[in-house]
Amino acid sequence: MTLRLILVRHAKSSWDDPGQDDHDRPLNARGRAAAPRIAEWLAARGHVPAEVVASTARRTVETWELMAPALGECTVMRRDPALYHAHARRMLEVLRHCAASPVLMLGHNPGIGEFAGRLLRKAPESQRFKTYPTCATLVAEFDAGDWSDVAFGTGRVVDFVTPRDIAS
Repeated sequence: MTLRLILVRHAKSSWDDPGQDDHDRPLNARGRAAAPRIAEWLAARGHVPAEVVASTARRTVETWELMAPALGECTVMRRDPALYHAHARRMLEVLRHCAASPVLMLGHNPGIGEFAGRLLRKAPESQRFKTYPTCATLVAEFDAGDWSDVAFGTGRVVDFVTPRDIAS
């Protein structure tokens, strides 16, 4: 059996209020434009999640809210506080508790970039993969029957894109 993961870093967030708690930072205009573009790109390629798990931070939740209309109403979404600034091992633990496929996971750097790199047998050719910029999206597949069987170094790249790669 093959499992599919869609790994998305939240869209660009606002730094307009330097006193604002990091967890509560909203998306900025660029982020609000990028999230639906990424979702349309995913939908056009048939990468539609059955389950979404996101950090509880405002910017990840807003990213999903802007992506959801292009990806379908039937997707189950849950917010997991463990994903807020999670490191790669924690993200793998969260993934191993998912039930459906494809899973779309929304998180933060530096953890999400490290997670993407460690999951794959071979990284994509894109220079942007190394920095995993805002709204970067990896689609990867795993030969496994259950998410609990997925380990680092076992995934293969299906697609990788950043907002800059998509014509607006």
